[in-house]
Amino acid sequence: MSAIDHARTLHLMAGKDIKALRAMTDGTAFDDEIFGFHAQQAIEKSLKAWIAAIGGTYGFTHDLRVLLLTLRELGCEIEPFKDLIRFNVYAVQFRYEPLEQLTGTIDRRAIISRVEEVHTFVLGALERMVKK
Repeated sequence: MSAIDHARTLHLMAGKDIKALRAMTDGTAFDDEIFGFHAQQAIEKSLKAWIAAIGGTYGFTHDLRVLLLTLRELGCEIEPFKDLIRFNVYAVQFRYEPLEQLTGTIDRRAIISRVEEVHTFVLGALERMVKK
C-alpha cells in the first residue's frame, strides 16, 4: 500500500470515530470516557494520516504529543494543534479509570467541532500531497 493510500485509510477510519462522536452527544447514554476515547482515536488517526501522507513514520504509539512532535520534525507547523494533547488522557488514564473522579463536564459539541477541524485540515494536507 502506498503512503497516500495508507493515509487515506487512516483518515477514513478517523471519520468513523467522528461519526460515532456525533452519535454520542447524549451524555446520559454515553459516558464521557467513551466519548473522549473516540475523540482521542479520531485525532490520533488523523495525525497518523498526516504523517503517512508526508512520508513519515510514527511507530506504535497512541501518544498525541509524540505524533505532534513527529510532525514538527517533519517540518510541519504544529502550534495550532498543541491543545489536542489534552485528549491523551482518554487513551490511557480514562480507558481504565472513571472520569467521575474529576469535577465538571465536557463540552461534547465543542470537542466534536475541534476534532472535525483537525480531520478537515488533514484532508487538505492529503489533497495537497496527491497534487504533487
